[in-house]
Amino acid sequence: MKKVLSSFLLGSLLWLNACASTQNSAPETANPAKTLAMGAIPDQDPEKLQRLHSKLANYLEAELKVPVVYKPVTDYTAAVTAFRVGDLDLVWFGGLTGVQARLQVPGAEAIAQRDIDSQFHSVFIANKKSGIAPIQDIKDLAALQGRTFTFGSESSTSGRLMPQHFFKQAGVKLEDFKGQVGFSQNHDATLQLVMAGTYDAGVLNEQVWQKRIKEGKVDQNQVQMIWRSPAYFDYHWVVNPNIKERFGADFPQKVQAALMKLDPAVPEQKEILELFGAAKFVPTKNENYATIEQVGREIGKIK
Repeated sequence: MKKVLSSFLLGSLLWLNACASTQNSAPETANPAKTLAMGAIPDQDPEKLQRLHSKLANYLEAELKVPVVYKPVTDYTAAVTAFRVGDLDLVWFGGLTGVQARLQVPGAEAIAQRDIDSQFHSVFIANKKSGIAPIQDIKDLAALQGRTFTFGSESSTSGRLMPQHFFKQAGVKLEDFKGQVGFSQNHDATLQLVMAGTYDAGVLNEQVWQKRIKEGKVDQNQVQMIWRSPAYFDYHWVVNPNIKERFGADFPQKVQAALMKLDPAVPEQKEILELFGAAKFVPTKNENYATIEQVGREIGKIK
């Protein structure tokens, strides 16, 4: 009788374990939840970026009916790498990083930009104690020779690529500055370094400059804008072609439509647009960044 009971209990335990094993393995065999991973180049203070892109992720999740998560990255290169290996599906790139990413991922598409991004500008700033006067013409950038100078990130379009292009047009080489040029982490860092007098002058994107003035974070007794660059194409959203396999062939168009749909008349959406410094998003295409690619190759940032 004991043997029968023991066999029964053993059989029952094996059956329960089998059931538990089946239940635990069910999620693995089922289709995993599809998640759209979005990211952005870290061109500003990380807390500001987290607030902005978290709000946008919530909006896109509601519009696209798929889970959306914002994944911050450590630097510009990391954003390009994450896009290349498929860790990020949708990325807010600058002009240069967008081109770098697309060249490494065949089929990647530039789908949207802000209304301001087809006419973007860099601003050159100087510490007032340096005595550097405002510049009227591109050739007058030669006045910065012999001064200390900082760019933004080495891969920044508005904080390095195009400014170096303008220096080249003015006949100014990097070795013409006093000491080695600096490469700050982002536009906010550039502003702080020049305002503190660590560098005589520097360059950052115009939008960040104007926003920090509006926020009262620029001491205009310490620093001033000395030149506004000519216009060029810059920031844009790029989608990885792998999203077509996971969400459908028309998903890039759905993402683009959701971005176009952001409406300043809706309070929550107005806040997103304001954080982006835009009135709206508009369509864009890969061909718009041909000049960026050309300049990138000229200065060795694109091989």
